[in-house]
Amino acid sequence: MADILSENAADLERELSWFAEVLAARLNLYFHSDKVDENMVSSIFDIPPPDLSHSHSYYAQLIRQHEFSSDERLTLLLAMIPHIRPQLLDVLWTKNEAIDRGFTEFGGLQGTTHGGFIPTGETVAFLLASDDLSTRFKLMRLFEGSHAFARYNILYLTSVNAGEPLLSGALTLSREYLYRLSTGIERKPNFNSEFPARLIETKLDWDDLVLPFATLEQLNEIKHWIAHGHTLLQDWGMHYKLQPGFTSLFYGAPGTGKTFSVCLLGKHCGCDVYKIDLSMIVSKYIGETEKNLAKIFDMAEHKRWILFFDEADALFGKRTKVDDSHDRYANQEISFLLQRIEEFNGVTILASNLKTNIDDAFIRRFHSVVYFPIPKAPERLRIWEKAFSAKAVLEEKIDLSRIAEKYDLSGGIIMNVVRYSSLKALSRNENIILIEDIEEGIRREFLKEGRAI
Repeated sequence: MADILSENAADLERELSWFAEVLAARLNLYFHSDKVDENMVSSIFDIPPPDLSHSHSYYAQLIRQHEFSSDERLTLLLAMIPHIRPQLLDVLWTKNEAIDRGFTEFGGLQGTTHGGFIPTGETVAFLLASDDLSTRFKLMRLFEGSHAFARYNILYLTSVNAGEPLLSGALTLSREYLYRLSTGIERKPNFNSEFPARLIETKLDWDDLVLPFATLEQLNEIKHWIAHGHTLLQDWGMHYKLQPGFTSLFYGAPGTGKTFSVCLLGKHCGCDVYKIDLSMIVSKYIGETEKNLAKIFDMAEHKRWILFFDEADALFGKRTKVDDSHDRYANQEISFLLQRIEEFNGVTILASNLKTNIDDAFIRRFHSVVYFPIPKAPERLRIWEKAFSAKAVLEEKIDLSRIAEKYDLSGGIIMNVVRYSSLKALSRNENIILIEDIEEGIRREFLKEGRAI
């Protein structure tokens, strides 16, 4: 960890020294263009950036990965500087004596709590183009949606009021990349209102998953996409014909292994799995649901994450008949979500208890629809046999084969029974599981569902 931090900091020190030299040259050229000085450079791009071709720091890897040019590196540094060396931009507070205020062409904002200079798109334009209109127009590409800055959620310009220049928006480095570029490591996002999703994991493995062969085969299809999808799209040139991601619907009764399977897919393929909290996504306010969803997908772009929408009926259910404006906006939200899922380059998995609860427009767009049935007797027996702790001892009267045959239970319910009967044994200060405790646990589960034992 210390080595990663040190190497990243060392590279950033070199970059900041280069930036300071470039900024000084720009100001010198701008204010003293009529003076000839053999020590002055004729262009800021005559000042070479540090050579990071052999560095292993995260910053250097990012520069090489996207093949960032000098103007892109300077823009990235300008976005970082308020966070890591704010005093470097103090020179831009210089007052224009002719109008008794700051120079309009420098751009910049005053923060609410931050005392330093907050750069804007106008600051980027001054640094890279000065008053050269041709160069100014070209640099607008840095803030287009197709640029790596936007596609990978690295930096952006904040929105401005209607009618105001786009470049007056604050140059903003995403929190994620601020952390990465500052520490050299990737931070897993925290669950909060800005990112209403939780990282879910499992310590179990595929051998612990009991499912029918057909269901396992469909899970393998998702594994194959995660492992080989990039090769198919890029090396085989299929990105012109296929959508960049993979979307699947998992449906079946509660406790049949939907969430467990998603966790295992992530573990097997080396992908983080984020379970979306739909209660924080769905809003009664028009347009807010779209904004909340956009935050999730923007954060997840190009991350090899699996996004998991459990109990997805709340958001992806059948579209309503348009009777009023709220119905119209609800349907627009579904259309927006369809578009974001199709454009998302990762894996999206929706889970529902009933396939019929999901809108047909979604069903047609899923790459796979995976059914998780209630396990049959042989599968239930395997679950029972794997379920108990190695420290537990089953009393001789317990016949797991008979129990598996007699009681039609999902894997999740079986585990509830195991929990109940194991705790009963521990409450007696012993490790022996009794048949009556198992049967009582089953009875309790049946009562929950309104079933007779």
